[in-house]
Amino acid sequence: MFFSKNDKSDPSGRKPAVRTVPLLPLRDIIVFPHMVVPLFVGREKSIAALEEAMGHDKDILLAAQKKAKTNEPSPDDIFELGTLGTILQLLRLPDGTVKVLVEGKKRARIRKYQAHDKFFLVEAEEVDEVSERNVEVEALVRSVHATFEAYVKLNKRIPPEMLMSVATIDDPARLADTIVAHLSLKLNDKQAILEEQSAAKRLEKLYELMQGEIEILQVEKKIRTRVKKQMEKTQKEYYLNEQMQAIQKELGERDEFKSELQEIEEKIKNKKMSKEATAKAKKELRKLKMMSPMSAEATVVRNYIDWILGLPWYEYTKDKLDINEAEKILNDDHYGLKKPKERILEYLAVQAMVEKMKGPILCFVGPPGVGKTSLGKSIAKALARKFVRISLGGVRDEAEIRGHRRTYIGALPGKIIQSLKKSGSGNPVFLLDEVDKMSTDFRGDPSAALLEVLDPEQNHAFGDHYLDLDYDLSKVLFICTANTLHGIPPPLQDRLEIIRIAGYTDLEKLSIAQRYLVPKQKEQNGLEKVNVTFSRKALLELAHRYTKESGVRGMEREVATLCRKVAKDVLRNGGMDEKIRITTKKVHKLLGPPRFRYGQTEEWTWNERPSNASSPIPSRSAFDRT
Repeated sequence: MFFSKNDKSDPSGRKPAVRTVPLLPLRDIIVFPHMVVPLFVGREKSIAALEEAMGHDKDILLAAQKKAKTNEPSPDDIFELGTLGTILQLLRLPDGTVKVLVEGKKRARIRKYQAHDKFFLVEAEEVDEVSERNVEVEALVRSVHATFEAYVKLNKRIPPEMLMSVATIDDPARLADTIVAHLSLKLNDKQAILEEQSAAKRLEKLYELMQGEIEILQVEKKIRTRVKKQMEKTQKEYYLNEQMQAIQKELGERDEFKSELQEIEEKIKNKKMSKEATAKAKKELRKLKMMSPMSAEATVVRNYIDWILGLPWYEYTKDKLDINEAEKILNDDHYGLKKPKERILEYLAVQAMVEKMKGPILCFVGPPGVGKTSLGKSIAKALARKFVRISLGGVRDEAEIRGHRRTYIGALPGKIIQSLKKSGSGNPVFLLDEVDKMSTDFRGDPSAALLEVLDPEQNHAFGDHYLDLDYDLSKVLFICTANTLHGIPPPLQDRLEIIRIAGYTDLEKLSIAQRYLVPKQKEQNGLEKVNVTFSRKALLELAHRYTKESGVRGMEREVATLCRKVAKDVLRNGGMDEKIRITTKKVHKLLGPPRFRYGQTEEWTWNERPSNASSPIPSRSAFDRT
């Protein structure tokens, strides 16, 4: 099978010589006549073509591929005109590739591809070059010489010795082929010069391309020079700055400290604070300016000023006074709790009617697990206020509430001031959790320190030992939680509005489980995509026979246990699409026998009476387990 190319006649009229030679396709390189170049060959067809050439007269046609990425080129992927070359040396490498040294001899055009399986075998005709020697060509030769010299000076990748070898070439055709081989040109530009038969036109193209490359190289040199100058300038500035800092250090100047003091002074001017706080901050700043920056006292004063500036003195969030929306939020988050919800809505109503209102002090008293803490979060959400919570369980030191005096090392404000700074608001919802579990020792009574904090008549001027300033807490909505009232001292109870939260009834537990506990535990245990439902009787069974509590915390644990066991069964049996219904029977199977009795009395029957009993009275009094 033959693939023919378009025939082109020789301009001289002489019939060109035709030879049958192997073809070596080249990637990203063009070999010109009089050019010796090493090639690394790895394709099987190309290696076969080299072996064929070595077996005969060592001549081979070197033609470039149109696209370098083509691994298996066809005749249409190879340029028609190439260079007829001779293999000077061939070396086989250990990785299977071949290193070959070839020398270009003459231009040749592919006339036809002969059918061959192992390599490309082509009929190639030699292309005679048209070379004229006249004044114009001589001028072109000189211009090309001068331009190439300028190019070599700009392009450091070409060795200067190349100028000496090029300067000795007078033949226009050879001069063009020698220079173009060392230029960083595109493949198509080099191929265009290779296909040009006229030496004069070839020199013109070469001259034009070199001028364009010289312009690009000049711009690159300008950019390099500019970047180098900038780098030198930056390095010089860095060196001078380091020297200046060293000199200032030796002279005792404190530039950094001065700039820090200027920043603090600017903050004091811009910060909106009480008159007392502003005066105190300015006074401490004057003291700080007189101190050495490395002294321990300067650190204490700087920290004190930072605390004053960090507090939200007059930074309040705007309340959301929409009673209907607040009622909806409270109902969505909690089931039941009618009295606490009514009290919050009353507070909102009064707040909407009165511009300035002293914050009430609510205290939720009830058993664990009835939602006292989460109710505080819902109140903050309904009011659109920041939420702050501190736990007072186990607090024994009065300084935890009022702070430590600055005379102590590592002194800090109390938890009240610290939490307000974290919230960034002067009117958050402040939850004092477990207020009945504070204890008393030789360090003071923290419950007594709370009297000032929670008294609506006094907390507009709360005094923290660390700040030694009056801070207004009257806009803070304080909420306390406690399990019992007997742990709260009577003077503190007198300042609180007690709201009792009794335990939930069975129906309330059922509704809470259906609305909140089951969806929450399904999500936490990865059962959102599994069709798991809890029957009403199963949830009542959990409330009656597996938990004995006023709240729902234990019930939530049992629901979580059931969800975990269902998740294990789903993964073991692969029933992601199976419908799973938790019934009373399944609850007994998964959780075991009931732990409590419901609706029955424990008593001795006459037949069960012990033989040694002296009285028909039961040895254990009957009691209702409900």
